[in-house]
Amino acid sequence: MTDLAILYEHPEWFRPLFAALDRRGVSYRAMTPDGHWNPADLERPAPVAFNRIAMSSFLRGGATEHPIFHAAALLDHWRRAGARVVNGPDVLAIDASKARQLSLIASLGLAIPATRVVHRAADVAAAAATLSFPLVVKANIGGSGAGIVKFDSMAELRAVIADGELPTSIDGVLLVQDYVPARDGASIRIETLDRRFLYALDVRGGGAFDLCPADACVVPGQPIPMTAIRPAPGLVEAAERIAGAMDLDVGGVEVMIDDRDGVPRFYDINALSNFVAKPLDVLGWDPHDRLVDYLVRVIEETR
Repeated sequence: MTDLAILYEHPEWFRPLFAALDRRGVSYRAMTPDGHWNPADLERPAPVAFNRIAMSSFLRGGATEHPIFHAAALLDHWRRAGARVVNGPDVLAIDASKARQLSLIASLGLAIPATRVVHRAADVAAAAATLSFPLVVKANIGGSGAGIVKFDSMAELRAVIADGELPTSIDGVLLVQDYVPARDGASIRIETLDRRFLYALDVRGGGAFDLCPADACVVPGQPIPMTAIRPAPGLVEAAERIAGAMDLDVGGVEVMIDDRDGVPRFYDINALSNFVAKPLDVLGWDPHDRLVDYLVRVIEETR
């Protein structure tokens, strides 16, 4: 049996991870969630399984053939079979729900954008009436900026509702949310590993919603400016609290400084950290090496 099974679906994103594992001589199985599995078969694929399923997989698999819910059941099955699952099914369940993410963050006493959660298009206007414009309507399950639309007035929103052109989410849940003007147009993405600070980026999106810093998320010819930073201690401590509360093995926490009042508003947790593009240029070191250190430690703990 190999030491590690990696469940993934994107054909390109994890080449740096596989290369880092190869350099260290770690035996692993790279597995996609396609095909079938037997719920009565309690054989684990490896002592340690690593979940690398992206929420944006629905953009590649479509609304009906994406692997998100299938993978959640498979990871839970592997855990029942005795595998130690890194970023396991409980983490995936929160990763796959922006509503649950915001609830968790708010429960820690941290600020979030004012948000209303609905499951019917008929409730969107009433939810919006409790907020101020501009606002956004976003899919509960999104990725790479998908499923987010900004509205500047109730009339504009009602017209889109009447035309049946609201964003849709593969789980049927929508968020109606205050549009936060980010100070300097910046989002801060704080990456954590084993629930501790790993690194952070100042990401300048210029009002765009796709702020993924990985190579595969960047539109050719439209690079996203990003700079390695050390955030204020309070932001680092908050990100570590979020990771601890979620039991997040590896992932990013995103926060914006609200330009209206200077309040940091945490708005997203991303359990799929495929890390920054060109890490040696941006960070001066490769976070995949730290991730492999962590995976090796977890493997040794299971022996």
